Amino acid sequence: MARRLLGKALAAVSLSLALASVTIRSSGCRGIPAFRNSFSSSWFHLNTNVMSGSNGSKENSHNKARTSPYPGSKVERSQVPNEKVGWLVEWQDYNPVEYTAVSVLAGPRWADPQISESNFSPKFNEKDGHVERKSKNGLYEIENGRPRNPAGRTGLVGRGLLGRWGPNHAADPIITRWKRDSSGNKIMHPVSGKHILQFVAIKRKDCGEWAIPGGMVDPGEKISATLKREFGEEALNSLEKTSAEKREIEEKLHKLFSQDHLVIYKGYVDDPRNTDNAWMETEAVNYHDETGEIMDNLMLEAGDDAGKVKWVDINDKLKLYASHSQFIKLVAEKRDAHWSEDSEADCRAL
Repeated sequence: MARRLLGKALAAVSLSLALASVTIRSSGCRGIPAFRNSFSSSWFHLNTNVMSGSNGSKENSHNKARTSPYPGSKVERSQVPNEKVGWLVEWQDYNPVEYTAVSVLAGPRWADPQISESNFSPKFNEKDGHVERKSKNGLYEIENGRPRNPAGRTGLVGRGLLGRWGPNHAADPIITRWKRDSSGNKIMHPVSGKHILQFVAIKRKDCGEWAIPGGMVDPGEKISATLKREFGEEALNSLEKTSAEKREIEEKLHKLFSQDHLVIYKGYVDDPRNTDNAWMETEAVNYHDETGEIMDNLMLEAGDDAGKVKWVDINDKLKLYASHSQFIKLVAEKRDAHWSEDSEADCRAL
């Protein structure tokens, strides 16, 4: 028992040490608590909806990973109250539902075998061949041969719709431009006095929610390649283009993705597909077309997993998939763009 408690404590400490707390100044706020992502040179605010602490002390956190029914199924999770999310909280009667989707069990190339298979010996917390099993938030605990979600209980074990045991790595390209009038001048919001930023949003086919384009990092693939590939596939329908059209798209994307960029977030994502043993992690990166010339010459066209695609004004009314609203808010703060008509809204939200 002592060893088990020590393991839980170490798991919580490793997750906490991935983030170092500081205090920064922001327009209209006296002092906003913020966190520095130890895996990135950028500074960002960490919303409790993006990640909950392993001790489960933060209320109303780790929400989407506890929703029912599980996406694409009628499976109901075991209910997990806020105070029992964290693994450090003893819960002897915890009885999560076991579920792994048939599409995952079929053994596609992007999915791991079942833990019970004799020829499967994953190397958790390290690079396992071409498969990255390290978490961006530090070490995670292994219990009974299965990795354990560092953000806490979800009411469901197995992998659900996720292919990998442990972290499933994704990349989210946030492409932005300034909203302009017919004369090409940047439009300023009449209340906040800040310029209005727009980003490319897609409507997901699987759940119907608007989201940032993005997808899974293939084994051995660089994050930069994933960001460019996923944006091309989902926002420009590159998979259906002719060879000549693909070359033209590639040239323009190369110019956009070669510019200075902001790493907005790296780490755990509060995603409805998460389970106790498999979870989403992402790297969200902002590429900004300052003049708009690059994106004006690229026609948006939904493709692959996207049903629709369009430019969307950034503001605090956005309702997006998973933790994407938090990522967009961080971009607005970084670019000093309009976010809310309430000058104190950002202070209260953090």
